[in-house]
Amino acid sequence: METIGVWWMWLVFGLLVSAMFAADLFLAKGETRVSIRKAALWSVLWVALSIAFAGALWGYLDQTLGRQIANEKAVAFLTGYLVEKSLAIDNVFVWMMIFSFFAIPIHLQRRVLLYGILGAIVLRTVMIFAGSWLIAEFHWLLYLFGAFLLITGVKMAWFADHETNLAQNPLIRWIKKHYPVTEHLEGERFFVLRDGMRMATPLVLALILVEFSDVIFAVDSIPAIFAITTDPFIVLTSNLFAILGLRAMYFLLADLGGRFSLLKYGLAAILVFIGAKMLIVDWIKIPVWLSLSAVALALAISIAASLMRKPELQAGKRS
Repeated sequence: METIGVWWMWLVFGLLVSAMFAADLFLAKGETRVSIRKAALWSVLWVALSIAFAGALWGYLDQTLGRQIANEKAVAFLTGYLVEKSLAIDNVFVWMMIFSFFAIPIHLQRRVLLYGILGAIVLRTVMIFAGSWLIAEFHWLLYLFGAFLLITGVKMAWFADHETNLAQNPLIRWIKKHYPVTEHLEGERFFVLRDGMRMATPLVLALILVEFSDVIFAVDSIPAIFAITTDPFIVLTSNLFAILGLRAMYFLLADLGGRFSLLKYGLAAILVFIGAKMLIVDWIKIPVWLSLSAVALALAISIAASLMRKPELQAGKRS
């Protein structure tokens, strides 16, 4: 696997991620509700840290490997970060639906999200290293990833207005069939003892669905970043920087979910574009800066169109 990452860069990044997650955990301790203002400030901080990392990476590469490689890798990082961040918005809306279905109060949502994001960090790290090795060994997998993203994008646009029924979710039905579940929440506990029987609570079901949803979204987003660069250091750093800001972004969007009714179409366009790019990679090379521009444009148009949409039309879609 060809990468710009040397051992000390991996070490520094690992320490940075650990410190950022610990800070998020410590500062969230004792919170009962995160205000929109605080969530917005944290979101800005996470984005600023990501941009600062990109700047530091560019500066180092500019001094060691030259301006061309520095520009290429920095733009690849920013593109991967933007792709992951935009796709993560859809993941956030799924989390809203999960918490609403299980009637999880806001102070317990924080607990579930912390475990969910930690699981996402571990999962994506494993998937990225495995994907990097597989692509290095089997180049034709890029075509498979491309076709998958293309189909996924079309499917996302086609079913954009489809409402998911969690009551019929096969995973939840299987768990309830094979493991006793309490009817109500038991505070922050995931499991309780009832008459000598260990029972799961709805809180653990919510956590399982949050983790499962991240698996599904990782299957989309990680191949999408491999379409931009196959350097595992860039793929991992851009992915995890986007993941670390998800908790703040969730609370920022928690009261605004209905305002972005057309976002799915923008995300679908991004997946179709990236999927097509992977399918033609050996014949037509699309510059990374053009990919960044296309992703940003699709995201901006879908968000702007959603905000301009009449409120009654959005309400009609949700009813």
